[in-house]
This record gives sequence, structure tokens and C-alpha cells, in this order.
Amino acid sequence: MKTNLILTLALVLSLGLFSACSSHKVERVDTKEAIDLSGRWNDTDSRLVAEEMVNQVLGGAWIDNHNAEADGKKPVVIVGLVYNKSHEHISAETFIKDVERAFINSGRVRLVQAGDKREELRRERAAQQEFSTMETAKEWGKELGADFMMNGDINSIVDTYKKERVNFYKVNLELANLETNEIVWIGDKEIKKYVTK
Repeated sequence: MKTNLILTLALVLSLGLFSACSSHKVERVDTKEAIDLSGRWNDTDSRLVAEEMVNQVLGGAWIDNHNAEADGKKPVVIVGLVYNKSHEHISAETFIKDVERAFINSGRVRLVQAGDKREELRRERAAQQEFSTMETAKEWGKELGADFMMNGDINSIVDTYKKERVNFYKVNLELANLETNEIVWIGDKEIKKYVTK
């Protein structure tokens, strides 16, 4: 009888603990809402930095210089690599997409595909040569060449003391003329987050 009482008590306690631990709640929120749980780089940082950096680059003298030399034709830009040199895992691909989206939404430049996605387009074009009708197959040698390439890096510094932490991020981007290798614009954006536990 004593064993049954102990087992019953243990079962009740474990069910109570299990129900207390399983009070997990998920709530849908607006994707533009800034939610910062850890103090690390997050989706809001990526979007805001990308938008500000594109505003900076589009405000540079390079775009007017290009338009004057190219009879008003919009510059063609390719976004290359953005290296994550920070202390944490940051999806550079997400940041690159945010930059590309901001470029396209500005309407001031033309954007061409880079890297693996460009190769995927070429594989599709090659397949069309074999499997599509001649009237609908896309021709080789019609790609739009980029005038400028953007590259950069994401760096960070962390300072901690007892239950306090400061995460400092600096994003550096530069734009280079693909024909001359001339750097026509350099910009940066800094974010500092103070975290207490």
C-alpha cells in the first residue's frame, strides 16, 4: 500500500511538472515588428541595415556619374559576397536578399543574379536548347552584364562584465566598377545592443 501511495504521488508530481513545462505558447506577430530576445543579430537588424545601406549607396555620386556617362541608362548591379566575420552565426544570404530587395524596390538600378542562382539560370537555358521549341528557347549571349559589384562583411565585438553584455556590429559594404576595379562607394552601418540578465 505504501508503494502504491509513493507511485501515485510520483505520478501526480511528474504530471504537474510536465504540465508546467508544457505551457508553451506560440503567437503570430507582424513580421515588421522588432522583437529582440537575445540581443544578437536578428531579422530586424538585417532588414534595417540593408535598407539604410542601399539608401546610402543610392545617395552616392557614383550613380549620377554613371548616368551621365551612360546616357541616362540605369546602372546594372550585382550583389556578390557578404562575409560573416562576426562572433555568431549570421545568415549572410538573408542579408544579401534584403539588400537586393531594397535595390529593386528603389527603381534606380537594375539587378542581375549572382553566384549559384546565375548558374541555375544557365543550366535552365542549356536545357531549353535541347528540350524546348526553337521559338520559345531563350538564346545564349543575351545576359545583362553588370556595371558594378557590391561586396562586404559583417563584423562584431562583444564586451561582457558579470550580467551585462554589449554586442557591437559593423557592416561594411563597397561598390566597385567591374570594368576598371575602381571602388566608387564605401559605406558602413553600426548597431550596438546593451543586454542585461
